[in-house]
Amino acid sequence: MRKFEELIKSPIPVLVDFTAQWCGPCKAMKPVLEDVKKQLGDRVRIIKIDVDQFGELAQQYRIQSVPTFILFKNGDKLWRQSGLMQAQQLKEMIEQNE
Repeated sequence: MRKFEELIKSPIPVLVDFTAQWCGPCKAMKPVLEDVKKQLGDRVRIIKIDVDQFGELAQQYRIQSVPTFILFKNGDKLWRQSGLMQAQQLKEMIEQNE
């Protein structure tokens, strides 16, 4: 939990993917997130949080559906969205918040 709080305080945008192993749409997002990471490289950090494994965090951030994405920078929540997304949408949103 403390490690998560430290991670989101990064001056580099941190995209948190709240996910679950049983979630089909979450699995569909894997290549999308890999594409975004490939395009943006060190300009973004992408971390996955399994809501079943880290229920406390899911509760703290009121995650009601997966996948849910939250973008943090310097500990501030800048953006949040649930559901499938295109790589281009994610990339543009991250670039707007760099």
